Amino acid sequence: MKLLVSAIEPSANLHLKEILNKWKMENEKWKMEGVFDKSLGEPIIDSNEFNVMGFFDVLPKIKLAKQTIEKLVDLSGDADKILLIDAPSFNLRLAKAIKEKYPNKEIIYYILPKVWAWKKGRVKQVNKYIDKKAYIFPFERKYWRDGIYVGNPLLDEIKNFRDDKLYGNVAFLPGSRKSEIKSLMPVFKEIAKNIKENKILVVPEIYKEKIDEIYGDVKEFDIIFNTHEALIKSDFAYICSGTATLEAAIIGTPFVLMYKAREIEYLIAKMFVKLNYVGLANIIFEKEGLGEFHKEYLQKFDTNVLLNEYKNSDLKEFQKKSEKLREILKHGSAENIVKIIKGEL
Repeated sequence: MKLLVSAIEPSANLHLKEILNKWKMENEKWKMEGVFDKSLGEPIIDSNEFNVMGFFDVLPKIKLAKQTIEKLVDLSGDADKILLIDAPSFNLRLAKAIKEKYPNKEIIYYILPKVWAWKKGRVKQVNKYIDKKAYIFPFERKYWRDGIYVGNPLLDEIKNFRDDKLYGNVAFLPGSRKSEIKSLMPVFKEIAKNIKENKILVVPEIYKEKIDEIYGDVKEFDIIFNTHEALIKSDFAYICSGTATLEAAIIGTPFVLMYKAREIEYLIAKMFVKLNYVGLANIIFEKEGLGEFHKEYLQKFDTNVLLNEYKNSDLKEFQKKSEKLREILKHGSAENIVKIIKGEL
């Protein structure tokens, strides 16, 4: 089987890795082409070329995106199946282009657009161009009635959960995009000055050789490149909005979500996104009628308030919520995605 893949985001490549691991266990021959992280194979374009955040950061990548879509459409002619992962701004354009040239090609969309947050019009686009719809949050069944709840990819990727011991570590996760890191690191450093416990800074592997350049002076932090390892041995975490907040919620490490963007970008997002929360664990809990999972701090930060969040955190209470969250999500998704690709689900 020849599989064409579009995975342009860091999180999409983590999920793709689990799919590949499940597929290898099947001992079947297949070939993967497309856009993904070069650590997973030989892409036509390394997905790290698309590693940006924010409305204005995206602008220089528009030409690259158009060229990539053209290449992927050409490749899709020889593909047996097409797998799109997340990134709706890119992948819906790609799906449309493929269907216009090859209307009978089966397109599978894994991690569907978050139409429950904004751009509900994408429901029509997905229904028009996508053959198999795989969603990862149970509450999404409301929007994708003919889709399949495949489970959540983080339950594949997270192998261990936090125990109830105290380790004397506080973790700081400023995100994976340079703009996120530059926005939050000054705040994190100010918080760290007031914490006597050991401080852990989580750095993506791709920045291993550029820590000083991207993060500045980090001598007061221990550097860890594995998010799950850092969270499991930390008593508390300060985390940039994104997938890492859901990882912490599933693992069972108390945390607060923090987010800071350019003011104009934040105002634009606020106009279009009609949600009470930013964090996925909070959104899931609210949809289930379970209230707030964790605290969120957006744009403006008070160091004393943030320090008190750590000092007043309750590990056992947080872990009860974590167990409930895992119960809601049920299981991982990689195995079901392989079944969908093979036509078994």
